[in-house]
Amino acid sequence: MQPTMARRTKAEAAATREALLDAAEDIFLERGVARTSLEQIARQAGMTRGAVYWHFRNKADLFRAMLDRVRMPFQELVEEIDDPALVDAPLEAIRLACLQGLARLEQPRYRRVHAILIHHCEVFGEIDPLAMQNEIAEESCGALIEYFTVACEHRLLRSDITPELAARLLQSSLGGLFHDWLRNHEHFSIRERGTEMVDTLLKLLAREP
Repeated sequence: MQPTMARRTKAEAAATREALLDAAEDIFLERGVARTSLEQIARQAGMTRGAVYWHFRNKADLFRAMLDRVRMPFQELVEEIDDPALVDAPLEAIRLACLQGLARLEQPRYRRVHAILIHHCEVFGEIDPLAMQNEIAEESCGALIEYFTVACEHRLLRSDITPELAARLLQSSLGGLFHDWLRNHEHFSIRERGTEMVDTLLKLLAREP
């Protein structure tokens, strides 16, 4: 196979995969995950069910791939800021990464997929939405603990607040805001309200100069 043809074939396969994930997102949001079949997803994408099985083992595999498109590993958010000075400014790194994540949540795909996970998904076969939510939350909290630990070592964190408590406080505050926003996303900007919450909470957690 010629290199140009190979690249085109790979690009076409990637485009097909994305189209199937887009179709799944639409159908899951409309019908719920348990009531959606792979055949319906294929039909929504204008493809055959065989195309679905070419890219995904089953509905659980497809569902996880859809989630992967909106995963926001905390370290990845920090790295996107691309500021070497943040190595010695862990609280500012936390702040900017949180703001980066809040801005991303306002993108339609991120809001829609999280709405599916939280409001339109039941335990079904290999799909356990609560376990998936816990996995995402623990991953995020673990990264926050690491950054708050560095802040503690730099004597930037209040002495009566442990890194784990600081991480849990921030995560719980943003988690509550996130769930409120998913129910009423047209009523307020999660980025604007979240920025105020993050700034206020980090000031409360920081050691006074």
